[in-house]
Order: sequence, then structure tokens, then C-alpha cells
Amino acid sequence: MGSESDDCKVILGVDGGTTSTVCVCMPLLPFSDIHNLPDPLPLLGRAVAGSSNFNSVGEDVARETLEKIIAEALSDAGVKRSAVQAICLGLSGVNHSKDQEKILGWLRSTFPSHVKLYIQNDAVAALASGTMGKLHGCVLIAGTGSISYGFTEDGREARAAGAGPVLGDWGSGYGIAAQALIAVMRAHDGRGPQTMLSSCILQSLGLSSPDELIGWTYADPSWARIAALVPVVVSCAEDGDQVADEILHNAVQELAISVKAVVQRLHLAGEDGKGSFPVVMVGGVLGANKKWNIGNEVTNSILKTYPAACIIRPKVEPAVGAALLALNFLMKETVVNDHS
Repeated sequence: MGSESDDCKVILGVDGGTTSTVCVCMPLLPFSDIHNLPDPLPLLGRAVAGSSNFNSVGEDVARETLEKIIAEALSDAGVKRSAVQAICLGLSGVNHSKDQEKILGWLRSTFPSHVKLYIQNDAVAALASGTMGKLHGCVLIAGTGSISYGFTEDGREARAAGAGPVLGDWGSGYGIAAQALIAVMRAHDGRGPQTMLSSCILQSLGLSSPDELIGWTYADPSWARIAALVPVVVSCAEDGDQVADEILHNAVQELAISVKAVVQRLHLAGEDGKGSFPVVMVGGVLGANKKWNIGNEVTNSILKTYPAACIIRPKVEPAVGAALLALNFLMKETVVNDHS
């Protein structure tokens, strides 16, 4: 987006999901602007790459992806690596301090010690994309995977789901598609009802028999590859297939329950459950799906329990949310250091 500059100070925001990774480069805004951000936000550079979830693609691929995407975003912005003041990475698969330390180790070999590095779960960046950098409220991500994550204004946090497909991301794209594949096999065996999913999924994959699904599934059981079947499930539900409809209803229930679990643990709605708080909704599964709109159904379920909840569909992408977090974190550290 520009020629290389030596005097421009920048911050980077990274959103690393199970399907793709995005990095944005923003100028280091004056701290005085942090509560009155410019609209639109100034973006100097942006880059996109594949998955950086080390639980899905392995540590070597994840590290290479992060290093590549940061370099490409800086190149797109026309700034040198020395211009970077802070980086916030919101990464799926980062679930505890050992994960954070691992990522920090990768980046610290690339960036000098004065560069501030902040490692968060990707849900935190998604929340910040809806609240413009403020960590308060609950976020629901439903894409290839799913997770709910919440923060109170005094810094307490809680999460639900987000443990990957084996341990229960049942409302995710992977969860929906996996249940559909299971339904096809059950129908084929005579263990379950007949369903339109059988012919529609086979047609979409270019297969002739449900038996071929076994080889297709285990040849490459990557989460994103299986989650890509979600539109087929939605289409079948819209055409009246009861099995597909039940799969989507169960997904809605699971996603709403994960939000409610976080809200209850953090008392985000107050003791009486009637308080207002933001619920940021992110991810392809929650997007508009014609007649069968998963996002709307989840919203209705949340509002039925918490009528004062403020549902937010972010206007900026999670990578920008990560950049705003970097700016917020850097400001707080600067204020603390100035008063110490």
C-alpha cells in the first residue's frame, strides 16, 4: 500500500483461525485517540494465509504461517520490521500459558525485546472487533470451530466450548458437518432415518456411494475440509429434510448454551439476569443462511434468556480487533510505567 518508511511507527493485529489467518498493519495512533477512534480506521497493510492453529496443522506449519503473514503485511504497508511497536495475536488453539509461551518463543527470535508481544485466544480478538478494543462482554465464534469467551470490566474471564471437535465444539461448522456425515452413514446402514443429506453430500463431493465417504473422510480429516459441508446441510434443512433440520436446531442450542454458560459464570447480566452487556457474534456459521438463519436463531435464544443483551455484529474484522487490543495494552503499560 506504500513505499518503505523508516519513521512510521506501527502495530500489528493477527487473527489466526482453524481455516485462515489474517494480519493487519495499523499506524500507532495517539493514546488520546483511543476513546474516539477515527472512522474508518487507518489500515496500512493486510495479508491472508492458511491456518495457524498448531493443534490442526502442526507447530512447524503454524510458525511458518505466522512469520510469513507478518512479513507480507509489513511489505504491503511499505514499512520495515523495525517500525513495529506492538503485536497482538489472537490465535485459535491458544488455551493456557504454555501455549502463549510457545508462540512468544517463536516471535521473540524475530522481534527485539522492546516490541511488545501479546498472545490471546482468537475469541479475545473477535470480542475486541465488536467492542472496538474494550474487553467486556461475551463473544461467540462459530466458524470451523466454536467458542464462547467473556470478560468482566474488572478483568475476570471465562470460556465455554472451544476444546476442538473431539471434545465438543458441537455447534461449530465441523460439528454440524460431522453430524451430517454420521447421519448419512446411519441411513445407509439402516440404523437411522433416510435423509436428503445422503444424495446431496455425495453429489457435492463427486462420490457415488456412502461407502466412499469412509475413504474421503479419513484421507484428510482436516477440520476445515469437513466444515465446508455446512452449506449442504443448511440447504437440505431449507428443503424440509427433518434430519438436517434437527442437526441445525441442536447446533443452535449448543451455541446458545455456551454463551449462557459464560454469562452465568461471570454474572454479566447482573444478579437478576436483566442487566445489559454486549454479545459479539462472529463466524461463517452465524452468517445469513437464507430461510434457515443459524445466527438469528441463536440470537433469539440468547435474548429469550437475557432480553437486555446487546447483540453486536462487528463492523471490523477480528484482526483489526487484535490491533486495537495491542494499542490498548500498550497504552496501559505506558501509563503504568509513567506512574512508577
